[in-house]
Amino acid sequence: MFDEIPRTRPQTPLLDRIDSPAQLRALDERQLPELASQLREYLLYCVGQTGGHFGAGLGVVELTIALHYIYNTPDDRLVWDVGHQTYPHKILTGRREEMLTIRQQGGLSGFPKRSESPYDTFGVGHSSTSISAALGMALGSPDERKVVAVIGDGAMTAGMAFEALNHAAHTGRDMLVVLNDNRMSISKNVGGLATYFAKILASKTYLSMREGSRRILSKIPKAWQLARRTEEHVKGMITPGTLFEELGFNYVGPVDGHNLHDMVHTLRNLRGQRGPQLLHIVTTKGKGFGPAEEDPVGYHALNKLEPEPKVQVAVSSSKRKLPKYQDIFGQWLCDTAEQDERLIGITPAMCEGSGMVDFAERFPERFHDVAIAEQHAVTLAAGLACEGQKPVVAIYSTFLQRGYDQMVHDVAIQDLDVTFAIDRAGLVGEDGPTHAGSFDLTFMRCLPNLVIAAPSDENECRQLLFTAYQHEGPAAVRYPRGTGPGVEIQREMTALPIGKARMMREGNQVAILNFGTLLEPAMAAAEKLGATVVDMRWVKPLDEVLIDQLAASHQLLVTLEENTIAGGAGSAVMEYLNSTGTLIPLLQLGLPDRIIEHGKHPDLLAGIGLDATGIEHSIHRRLQQLDDKHFRGQAAAL
Repeated sequence: MFDEIPRTRPQTPLLDRIDSPAQLRALDERQLPELASQLREYLLYCVGQTGGHFGAGLGVVELTIALHYIYNTPDDRLVWDVGHQTYPHKILTGRREEMLTIRQQGGLSGFPKRSESPYDTFGVGHSSTSISAALGMALGSPDERKVVAVIGDGAMTAGMAFEALNHAAHTGRDMLVVLNDNRMSISKNVGGLATYFAKILASKTYLSMREGSRRILSKIPKAWQLARRTEEHVKGMITPGTLFEELGFNYVGPVDGHNLHDMVHTLRNLRGQRGPQLLHIVTTKGKGFGPAEEDPVGYHALNKLEPEPKVQVAVSSSKRKLPKYQDIFGQWLCDTAEQDERLIGITPAMCEGSGMVDFAERFPERFHDVAIAEQHAVTLAAGLACEGQKPVVAIYSTFLQRGYDQMVHDVAIQDLDVTFAIDRAGLVGEDGPTHAGSFDLTFMRCLPNLVIAAPSDENECRQLLFTAYQHEGPAAVRYPRGTGPGVEIQREMTALPIGKARMMREGNQVAILNFGTLLEPAMAAAEKLGATVVDMRWVKPLDEVLIDQLAASHQLLVTLEENTIAGGAGSAVMEYLNSTGTLIPLLQLGLPDRIIEHGKHPDLLAGIGLDATGIEHSIHRRLQQLDDKHFRGQAAAL
């Protein structure tokens, strides 16, 4: 058990010999527990140096070792769910020294990535995809190839996982699903009778008898049906696997996921079995690190350990700690709930990340965490709205993509009064493209009846949330991860005019139309350019009157957004100008038409020209192009 994160690289002589799973498989099985201890200590050291997820990874150290020990990876396919649990997997698959670059620009991804390693068989960041992907691999592979999906009990709450289980059973294809139960939401105990019967169910004797009985009794349908029912009833009395048996999987478990001997023995037996198999293991999130075991939620991820200062420096009490946007939302939600009993808060397993902890404690009867079920979350809100309630769906931008059909079919078409609080809009830094909110303006803007706000700072976020909530119809407010510029937040909430922008700076020649939290670099660039700056506030509807005025009094309009340029807020302005026949140059600045990899958020913005310097340079280039075009036109006329 470790109680502190090592600040210097630990001595890991056994682990240092492992540069591939083939070398792992050459070890004596008796060496594996020592390897697990060294792997766990090295993982703690790496995350202490770089920051990142580690609680889930600590919980699957033994599982990772056992899987690579028994299966012939990468030829056998190993598919991880969610992906933040794969740090041990990366360490054992030739990326041990590169772990000190994880989540840094140009370094390893914090999630499995196909282009990074042949051992990363499927790229992932969202949950509940592993069984579908693994089944596809099994159906598309030769019979001798083995396929394993590793999925957590939380990810099992998504409908997609059960759709895949149902189809896998229908195909009858050989595959193994490992259900990693690390919250004890499926079974409370491992040990005693349950563990004893789990060993029996995974034994070669039982499995061979089961297969032999199937071959014989399948010729006598009634006898086989009776045998199957008897087996299911027996399993149902001693294990929680009846559901999976009914779906068509052979259930084995629960097994202690930290007992390497049992894990290796069980996987060795299951590897040779035919048809869909499900192994239920129970693990402890944060295993081996005392603080993480006691607080698995708080230690889900870790910030980089800073060097210990040689001299303690007093921190000025005047330095104000800036609130995160998720906390601004959480405070607004509680304040509004006090005023309106119709408010219902909904989140798909993002209570802490969305800032809803206080709301859940203060208004438990009006709080619904629907687990990892984004589609259900949206349609649940639609149903509540049908009964006169005022649901607020708190959801990350990247996860709203999964509920898009419901947003269209169940909310927008029916013009229902649902407010979407969309967190993590724009780039999210070290978590990378699977978690970035790059597309929400594009996919929402085309929906009739929906109004969309993009606040530029903390107070605007609070006021626009209030405005969207007061609107009687579908409304969305998108805001980024982390903190804002430090604008003072007004306690009093005021409904702002929908579709009206605010003038921030009056200039000439160039007008910058800012959508969202890039207002600060826009103002800095405008100071050097002498440009006008407008905080548009609303992506839909646009402030068309102000756009007309700006087009009539400026030579160039510039739109600025942290959303993909294709179909985003800038496209909305272009479409409006085209509809009115207004001829004015328009420069659209936003996320380019490519995947933006992981890195620090300010560095990513600078890399795509969305910092103050980049904005200024882009505008200078366009003005130069316009001057050159004008000069060429004059020359041609002469």
